[in-house]
Amino acid sequence: MTPTTPDRNGTAGVGDLGWSLAVVLRNWHERTETALAELPHGGRGYHVLAALSRGEAPTQAALAEQLLIDRSVMTYLLDDLAAADLVRRRPDPDDRRVRRVCATDHGRAVLARVNALVEQAEERVLDGLAPETRDLFRAAAARAATTIQESSPGTDPCAAVIRVTGGGPSSGGAEGRSGIRPGSGRRGTG
Repeated sequence: MTPTTPDRNGTAGVGDLGWSLAVVLRNWHERTETALAELPHGGRGYHVLAALSRGEAPTQAALAEQLLIDRSVMTYLLDDLAAADLVRRRPDPDDRRVRRVCATDHGRAVLARVNALVEQAEERVLDGLAPETRDLFRAAAARAATTIQESSPGTDPCAAVIRVTGGGPSSGGAEGRSGIRPGSGRRGTG
């Protein structure tokens, strides 16, 4: 059964968790990637920026490990985010060979704006559910994801999304309308 077909009983999605999740994920991915088109690397750039806004500046290697992003890919991501003045690298005060990464003031402002866009996109994905059901769905999905990630910490969630959605982010973008500074090229996928 493919993600675009109804379940065994002929009723689209009823009783078929895989089909249901794939349809929701595809719609979520399309809407959020559109909302995040202004960021270098779309959703992956967003997750990096969001992680950097949550506390102390991690090392580049620790950030890659936390987000399950290959270290060489993380280098490209950070290069492009830095070129857009969203993040900066600074030497670790205890070890000058190590670089710590932090969001810039501009990066935090852009993150606040795109957070609102992501929230709007997610609300549109869940439009067909009552507000209390949306909250229940989010809580259940978060619990299931946490349980799966804890039982298999090497699973790359970005790779899983790419497999289900059929590829990386759409090409093109809204960099000119976004407030992102020039020079924010795109490399890689996700």
